[in-house]
Amino acid sequence: MESLTELHLDALAEVFNVGAGRAAASLSEIVGDEVKLSVPSIEIKKSSEVDASVMAFNSMKFGVVSQHFSGPFDAQALLLFTESHALEIVRDMMGSQMSIEELAEFEQEAMCELGNIILNACLSAMADMLHISLDSSLPDYRIASTDDIFKSLQSSPEQPYILVLHIDLSIEKRHSEGHLIFLLSSMSLQSLVQQLEQFLGKIE
Repeated sequence: MESLTELHLDALAEVFNVGAGRAAASLSEIVGDEVKLSVPSIEIKKSSEVDASVMAFNSMKFGVVSQHFSGPFDAQALLLFTESHALEIVRDMMGSQMSIEELAEFEQEAMCELGNIILNACLSAMADMLHISLDSSLPDYRIASTDDIFKSLQSSPEQPYILVLHIDLSIEKRHSEGHLIFLLSSMSLQSLVQQLEQFLGKIE
């Protein structure tokens, strides 16, 4: 954990900033309106130390899109939106005046698509900038309570660190806050540091 310096974190933030820009452009096309994703803030934490205050969670339930990435390092990515915001985003994506009940039928498919766009945009930016290849699984979507999320984070002994990215997402006049989380094993963290060292060596 100590091997990830402020310089590494700055480089990661820049990589994900490029990814956020790509994701915003793709989402804008889908919803037919301007989408803005803020500059990501990034930090690394021990998963055993993560709680509601660290994650800045202010909701009891979240829509969670999860996806596994593999390559020079492996990561489990989680994209979280509050349950109410998830349905609002689905409504924007469907471009209709559907009721909440009707929207719920499309929620899983639409949120998987949303997660796929955001997560793959971020990871493809990382792959391009670090000159590596990353493969991804199909996204999975579920509604989970805050307690469920913390338990899943704290019960992964082989993934003791989490890379936390906070990204604000706004569509039209709506404002939805998303949390992007990466679970990393110790070995994967070391591999990520090595990739960042090579990247920083090339731009210095």
